[in-house]
Amino acid sequence: MPHSLNDARPEVLVVAPLMPFLMEALQREYVVHDRIHMNDPDAFAAAAPRIRAVVANGEAKVPRTLMERLPALEMISVFGVGYDGVDVPAAHERGVPVTNTPEVLNDDVADLAIGLLLSIARRIPQADRFVRDGQWPQGPFPLSRKVSGARLGVVGMGRIGQAIAHRARAFGMQIAYTARSPRAGVEYTYHPDAVALAAAVDFLVVITPGGAATRGLIDARVLEALGPQGYLINVARGSVVDEAALIAALSNGVIAGAALDVFANEPTVPAELRAMPNVVLTPHMASGTKQTREAMAQLTFDNLRAHFAGTPLLTPVGA
Repeated sequence: MPHSLNDARPEVLVVAPLMPFLMEALQREYVVHDRIHMNDPDAFAAAAPRIRAVVANGEAKVPRTLMERLPALEMISVFGVGYDGVDVPAAHERGVPVTNTPEVLNDDVADLAIGLLLSIARRIPQADRFVRDGQWPQGPFPLSRKVSGARLGVVGMGRIGQAIAHRARAFGMQIAYTARSPRAGVEYTYHPDAVALAAAVDFLVVITPGGAATRGLIDARVLEALGPQGYLINVARGSVVDEAALIAALSNGVIAGAALDVFANEPTVPAELRAMPNVVLTPHMASGTKQTREAMAQLTFDNLRAHFAGTPLLTPVGA
C-alpha cells in the first residue's frame, strides 16, 4: 500500500511472513511495509525514517544493524514465544520495548510434544506407511516401545515444560528435569545438567529457549548418556541440538530414535534425517492450530495497539 502524505496512520515494517489474519488487521490500522528491507532497498531507504514499529515472527532476524536504520523506531512486536533473532539488548538500549506471545501456545506445544513422543515410541507414522505400502499381508509390524510408566526427562521447566510434565503424569511417567536452577513449586526430580538428566531417563524432551546460551546444548555427550534405548524429542529450537552429533548418534545406534519439530536450518532438513526409519519429523508446527495462531496474532496486534494508544504493553520481554 503506497504511503500518502495525508495518511496519519503509524508506519510499521513487517520483517517476516505473517498469517493473513494478522496482516489484514495490521493493514486496517497501519501503513504496512512488507519486507521492503529485504526486497526493495530504495523503498526501504525512503520509508525508514517514518517507521515506528517492527512486526516479526519467532524465527525473524531483527539485528542491531536494522534498528540503526530506523531512527523513529518505538517498539518491536513478535508473533511467537521465541525471540532469539531479535537483538533485545540493542532494542532496550534505545528504550525500544519488545513484546512476544507467551502463554497462548503452551497447550499446543505441550500437546505436540506428547504426540511426537507417542509417535516415535509406538512408531505410528512408520506403522501408517506399513499399512499404506501393503506390507501387512507379508507379516506383522515390529513391536514398539511402551510409553506408560517410562521415565521422562524435560530440558527446560518453564510453563510449557510444566504443561508437558502435566500431560505425562496421565501416562504414569516418572518425571525429572533440568533447568538453570531448581524451580520453586515443581516437585519433579531435578538434575544439574542435561547429561545427568539424559542418563536417568528413557525419553528426553527439549523445550528450552533458543539463542546463544543454549546453542548445541544437546551434544554428543548428552546423546551418549541417553543411550541405545533412549529417545530425543525436540520442540524447542533447532539450534539447541547439535544436528551433526544427532545424525551420528541415530546412524550408529547411540540412541534409539528421535522426533523433531525444529531443525538447525529450516526449512531445509538434512537428507540423512529424512531417510532414517527411526525418526519422526514435523515442519515446526507445534503451535500450528488455527485457534492458537489466531490468538497469537491477536496478542501481537494488541501489543502494537497498546503501544500506540499509550497504554501498558500486555506481554513485554525482559532484558
